[in-house]
Order: sequence, then structure tokens, then C-alpha cells
Amino acid sequence: MVLSAGLLLYRVDVTGVQVWIAHMGGPFWRGRPRAWSVPKGLVEDGEDLLDTARREFAEEIGVAAPDGTPRDLGELRQASGKRVHVFALEAPEFTVDEVRSNTVRLELPRGSGRFVEVPEVDDARWVSVDEARELLVAGQVAALDRLVQELSM
Repeated sequence: MVLSAGLLLYRVDVTGVQVWIAHMGGPFWRGRPRAWSVPKGLVEDGEDLLDTARREFAEEIGVAAPDGTPRDLGELRQASGKRVHVFALEAPEFTVDEVRSNTVRLELPRGSGRFVEVPEVDDARWVSVDEARELLVAGQVAALDRLVQELSM
């Protein structure tokens, strides 16, 4: 079973809770609903989950994740069967001028023998939790519920 780990940055201000989410790159996700995700990636054999989440954040956003002690939001299962372990980290001052994601090689169209490099992430931004509920892939929405619950304790 595939396991990924991700880092969900959050901040709280007078408008409420906001989260930092990433738009998945490449032609498959262009124009599709629910094409946003927690920055995340595959856990390598023997790798610590939080180390994976921090590594993948840096690879997908182009800057290191902020320092701090994260909240463990646990594991989620997406419709594809992929498991995602999510950590949340308060980062009220986090900002980037430009997302500089790593790239992935895709065969387009499939079976054509023609390959292109596309960014794994083509955008990322702060959005309200309510907006994130509409944008995130459905299997990750529970991370928002868990975060809001943690913050209200």
C-alpha cells in the first residue's frame, strides 16, 4: 500500500483559520475540480514520516518548511487507496514569492513514446479552511476537520 506524508501549514487571524495548499501540476489536473493537495510525497523505506513531509514540502514548494513543532493529524485514506499521513504546522509569517516545484516526467499522450517534464506543483497559496474544503482532493478534507478540532481544544 502506498504511503505519503505531508505538511499542512496553517495560520489563524481575525478571519479564522487559513491553510497553505498546493495545486497539482501537469495536464491531468489543469481545469479539474479538487486539484489541490497538502504538499506531500512518498515515504521512502525506513524514512521518518515527518522527515518525508518536510522533504516533500521543500521539493514541491521550492523552499524549506518553516521551523516549529508540528501537530500530528494522523493518517487519511484517499479514494485511490493511497494513504497520506498529515502533519500541521503553525506558520503565520510564511510566504513565498514564487513556487518552484520539482518536475516529473510524463508520457503524453500515454503510449506515444513522447515524454515531457511538468512541475509536480504549479501553484500554492493561503486559503480559508472553508475554501480548502472545496479545493482539496476529497480524501484530504478530513485533515482540515482534524486541524480545526485540534485548534478548538
